[in-house]
Amino acid sequence: MSTRSNSFLSDAERDAVIELRHDMHREPELSNAEWKTQERIRAVLQRFGLSGFNTFHNTGLYIDIEGRASGPKRAVAVRGDIDALPIQETRDDLPYRSQVNGVMHACGHDVHGSIALGTALALHRMRDNFAGKVRVFFQPAEEAEPLGGRTVQDEKLLDGFDQAVGFHVSPGIPAGMFGAQEGAVTKSADQFKLTVTGKMAHGASPHNGIDAIAIAAAFINEVQKVVSREMPIDDAAVITIGTIHGGEATNIICPSVIMEGTIRTASSERRALLSQRVLEVAEGVAALHRGRAECIIRKGEPAVVNDPEMVRKFRQLVHDTAGRDAFFSERRPIAGSDDFGFYAACVPSIYFWLGTRAPGNESFVHTPTFGASDELIIPTTVLTVRYILDLLNS
Repeated sequence: MSTRSNSFLSDAERDAVIELRHDMHREPELSNAEWKTQERIRAVLQRFGLSGFNTFHNTGLYIDIEGRASGPKRAVAVRGDIDALPIQETRDDLPYRSQVNGVMHACGHDVHGSIALGTALALHRMRDNFAGKVRVFFQPAEEAEPLGGRTVQDEKLLDGFDQAVGFHVSPGIPAGMFGAQEGAVTKSADQFKLTVTGKMAHGASPHNGIDAIAIAAAFINEVQKVVSREMPIDDAAVITIGTIHGGEATNIICPSVIMEGTIRTASSERRALLSQRVLEVAEGVAALHRGRAECIIRKGEPAVVNDPEMVRKFRQLVHDTAGRDAFFSERRPIAGSDDFGFYAACVPSIYFWLGTRAPGNESFVHTPTFGASDELIIPTTVLTVRYILDLLNS
């Protein structure tokens, strides 16, 4: 891969970007607790002459870079998320491995945050060469509620912006390649909490009670039919029961069960329908068994939907700067969720993948052995800067 980075980042800036990656990885912080990471990013920006920081979502930070050239005053946002996961790292081969017990950057947000830093540093130094404005978000809490992306939407931090750029590591793509596809590239993710209420009785006399565990079991079976029998197969909708708690003794008919889970779909139209059907199945199954059900649904992140023209422009840029073989053209299956969906709900957006799969870094995200090479960070930063400049000049 070649993206000719010398004209974009100085040696000192490149060193600072890699240093941030190592520091974030060594001292990872969970969602909504990224205080040290926030201060570390602020300090690096200040060292290179950037000022005018804005905090958001408590532990987040964004900075605006105003171009000083003449021309159309377009505005583009770029996001790098910064939170880690509650996973114990087992990569003893990394000199910068996590020093925080039970916490690691298992989703590559240390890479994302470092790319965002490099993007800010490069554009700040190059601001005489473009018109318009770039807002760089160092966003906390992508992994867990309350989500940082929702704050971006709720506080209207993208008002007046024309486009937004996001990115994510991908162990499914060889290192040195980039990918993007039109349309939905993640699923929405809504959460539900279901409380099933029955009636306690002695385990030897089940007819005197109403078994909440039996109701819960029936719900688990029936709710999967919403996906298998009511959703189009190409939607790949998912309903997951993640937790279930109930019962106090082996000889007592359980009076109450609490379940929590997620509802995912790539379709904004079917998103509301899925939630409604989960609620209807819960109430119907409970009534059938003479019990009651209370279902609370919390809307999470929307699906990330890529703008077709932005994808076309990105593909062309990869072809022109890194070579035609550097663009991963296979259509990737839609799997997880990302709160960049809140950005995409506000402005036309692109969410592209940077490949990380290489010998020693084959593990997928959210695993104790996930890793990504430092060598990918600067080329991806340069590609991101080039792309943003192309968008500003469109």
